[in-house]
Formats: sequence, structure tokens, C-alpha cells
Amino acid sequence: MRVIGILGGTFDPIHYGHLRTALELLERLALSEMRFIPCAHPPHRPPPAAPGRVRLRMVRAAIRGQAGFVADARELERAGPSYTIDTLESLRADYPETSLCLVLGMDAFLGLPRWHRWLEIFDLAHVVVAHRPGWRYPESGPLGDLVKERLCSDAAKLATGAGRIHVEPVTQLEISSTELRAGVRAGRDPRYLVPDAVRQIILDTECYAAEETTERANA
Repeated sequence: MRVIGILGGTFDPIHYGHLRTALELLERLALSEMRFIPCAHPPHRPPPAAPGRVRLRMVRAAIRGQAGFVADARELERAGPSYTIDTLESLRADYPETSLCLVLGMDAFLGLPRWHRWLEIFDLAHVVVAHRPGWRYPESGPLGDLVKERLCSDAAKLATGAGRIHVEPVTQLEISSTELRAGVRAGRDPRYLVPDAVRQIILDTECYAAEETTERANA
């Protein structure tokens, strides 16, 4: 049974924190592939600073040569807000016999009840939470009840069905895309925070040289 990991985000820019988490989950959960899906129009945050075509180019450059890593442009090609449920429905239509695992960081998981049609996500995919030190399961509310009902410690069970919640510890690289962009705007070199190919795209396109102007243009 094929198992596809789904890692979404603005990737503005993609950095080693994203990549290390993706690699560890690919290996530990025996995923067939990890799909990086750049978000076009995030519903709950300001528009990305870099254009979608540049962010997709950075993702492709970052994952080039890594077996099992795939860039997926479906959210950039779709009009309207980039709702995760729409992306999962699209993937399910493309891969009806494949298990889907939506990868979320701790903060995103705790905010899940605010997402559009969030409960329907569990009809289409498992949710894999990338664990970080100090994280605790929610003990009350709709998310706490869901954790009690669906928590799964056996990663092998992710190969079939949907609806389980699996928590997997990963190496935490404390890299912030926001701080990275601010550093570039201030003239600091992003070397060693992003792959060299991504660094070169940032320098060549100057996509973060005037972030405030870019964000207003994208609004």
C-alpha cells in the first residue's frame, strides 16, 4: 500500500527546518513519498511575500535529488483560498487507493478547529503531528476529545484507512521564515539556513528585498 505524506505551507522560503522534518518522517513512517505543496492564498495569515512561481521554484530546487520528495503545484493552480480540505479532496481523487498523511506542526495542530471543514480532514487522511519538546496533548474541547478517540502509536496503521492521529518526534531546527526574510531584507546572508540553490534564487530574484511592498501588491 502506498502512503503519501503531505507537507503544506507557504514555503516563504523553504528552509532546512522543513526539509529535515520531511526527511525524518519519510524514513521513520516508511512513506512512499513526501509531497511539498506551496500554499497560494493562506486563509488565516497575510499573503506570502514571494510570488507563487518563485516559491515553487525554490521548493523544486531544495528537494532536487532527494528520492521520495515531490513538489506539487495544485494549490498554486487553484483559484480562491487554499483550504486544506480542498487539497485533500483533490489528492483523494487522484489517488483513490492510497493512504494520505497530512503533516502538521504542533502549532498548526492545536489550531486545527479553526480550519475550514476541519473534521472532514479525518475522513480523507491521517494526521501526523511533528512533535517538539514540551508539547502536551490537548485534554479538553473538541480537539482533546478527538485525540483521545483517534491517537495511534503504531505507524504501520497509517498504511490503510484515514482518521488516525499519530505523533512523531522530529529534530527541531529553530529556523523562522519570518526572521529569515527580515534578515535578507537587512542585508544578511541566508547561507546555512536554506540550501545553496534556494539561497541563489533568493539573491537572483531579490524576492525579499522589499517585502512590505511585495505583500501590499499581493493583497
